[in-house]
Amino acid sequence: MTLQHPADRGGDRRARFARLAEHASNFTSSPVFFGLCLALVALVIAAHAVKLPDEWLLLAGESMTAVTLLLLALLKNSERRAEHAIQRKLDAIAAALLEMQENNPGKAFEDLRSAIRMEEET
Repeated sequence: MTLQHPADRGGDRRARFARLAEHASNFTSSPVFFGLCLALVALVIAAHAVKLPDEWLLLAGESMTAVTLLLLALLKNSERRAEHAIQRKLDAIAAALLEMQENNPGKAFEDLRSAIRMEEET
């Protein structure tokens, strides 16, 4: 277990979990996933309407809980990565402005160039 920020793990190359989380995030924002969730909700409603045994109702409810927990984990991961990318961009802008004010452009301008489109990398 690590307590590092998700964007700081794995160095320059994105980790396997980061790639998996990105693909899962893309899938969960798709119309196909919305359709699957709608079908799951319809299944739970139908199970209650037909008065299936309690075991089946528990299975349906627990599957909805599992999907909810997975979505929460993906949402939090995406939020933290975006937050980290925004903070790095703001830091690069501030450093470049300071260099520009001192009439000494240098490393900060290069950092600012590398910060562009950073959210796609983290």
